[in-house]
Amino acid sequence: MSASASNLQIGLGRSDITPRVGVELQGYGPFHCRHSDGVRDRLYARALAVSVNGQRAVLVSCDLIGVSADITRRVRERVGAATGLPGERIMVHAIHTHSGPSVRVYSGWGTPDPVYLELLPGRIAKACLDALGSLQDATLAHAEVECRGIATNRRLDLYCAKTSEEVFDENWQPPQPELTDTTAHVFRVDDAAGRMIGFFSYYGCHPVIGGPGCRKIHGDWPGIASNLVERLHPGATGFFLQGAQGDINACRVCMEEPDALRVLDVIGARYARVIMKGLEVARPLAIDRLAAAQHHVAFTRKPMDRGKLAALLAEQEAVLNAPDARDDAREVRMAMVYALALRTLLERLDRGEDLSPPEELHGLRIGPVAFLGGPFEIFRAIKNDVVAAATAPIPLVMGLTNNSIGYAFDHAAAAKGGYESDMVPFICRQLPFAAIHDELAAGLLGVDRALG
Repeated sequence: MSASASNLQIGLGRSDITPRVGVELQGYGPFHCRHSDGVRDRLYARALAVSVNGQRAVLVSCDLIGVSADITRRVRERVGAATGLPGERIMVHAIHTHSGPSVRVYSGWGTPDPVYLELLPGRIAKACLDALGSLQDATLAHAEVECRGIATNRRLDLYCAKTSEEVFDENWQPPQPELTDTTAHVFRVDDAAGRMIGFFSYYGCHPVIGGPGCRKIHGDWPGIASNLVERLHPGATGFFLQGAQGDINACRVCMEEPDALRVLDVIGARYARVIMKGLEVARPLAIDRLAAAQHHVAFTRKPMDRGKLAALLAEQEAVLNAPDARDDAREVRMAMVYALALRTLLERLDRGEDLSPPEELHGLRIGPVAFLGGPFEIFRAIKNDVVAAATAPIPLVMGLTNNSIGYAFDHAAAAKGGYESDMVPFICRQLPFAAIHDELAAGLLGVDRALG
């Protein structure tokens, strides 16, 4: 079925979500007190609304480290109240910049500003409402294009560029580029007159060009790239969708300013050229359906009873209460991270709460494209398993969707242990996952099947 035969309409919306200078940024380590001191690039919530044969849905991508379930709930309530759209047809996604405002509880990784947090859902909802309010006859085109020189696999390749000059070489690649995504998906939206009114791209890589000393607000390389391509196409709205970035880092990471800002410009421009290439070669898609599916899954957690949690808390409190404890020592700050998490978990147990609550997996299907979202930082091997078995011709596995609760790590990382599997769950104040690779792959494939 052609796009016109299916009565395809698309609308786009954009809302500025840049916080005021001074708010604390989120990421890069425990209790760094990383308050912003300037704006390198504006942050946006950018939305794509789609209508096929009268059925509507909206996807909004936010230049944030993540969103919470509460932010998503409040966005859905506002959009639903104004339009009648049910929550399962509203997807809220984040690109995972570590140079944006703190927006949810990551213990020690940044404290949210109450004023900003109160206003944020309304700003995100505005992008959605503007997109729904601008629906018009349109075509959606797609290309999958080469994308190299952006990323490296931090688990398997163990290589990042040692100097900035190294990545300034446009031929730079990690030793094993095949351990990262070597292609990006690029989509172009044209109006009935053939004028480009929007675009979006999909790729999986951590936006972590920066470090604990970096205090400028920006969307890191994907935000920089999207903003750059927008400026080259006045009137068009463009955004980024984060894929399976769990074990994938940018080619140069954890630097300090001003070096980080130089690399940011180079890598942002490099990815912008990938987008531009995709826009040139994109071909129209046949849009024959619009579907949504929303599943809630209680992922298995490692068993920890009250006695185990209390014993772990006592260990951390011993570090904090040591006579020589200093607040500038990383091990002391990390002990505080664990203590906050363990105290929260014990309080929840005392209230009779379930420590393995169900989490939302969410899908939208627009013609051949399935947007399969979960609230995790997803490892690439899980994404590969889903893509290999999905029924949709173009399955896009998206992390950091509708919530952000830590890593979905693969079998190898689970066996080895470490940051993603053992530390981050406590940063998120929850129990570690026990079988997340298989359970998430099965859950996302269930959403894919439900989309038809």
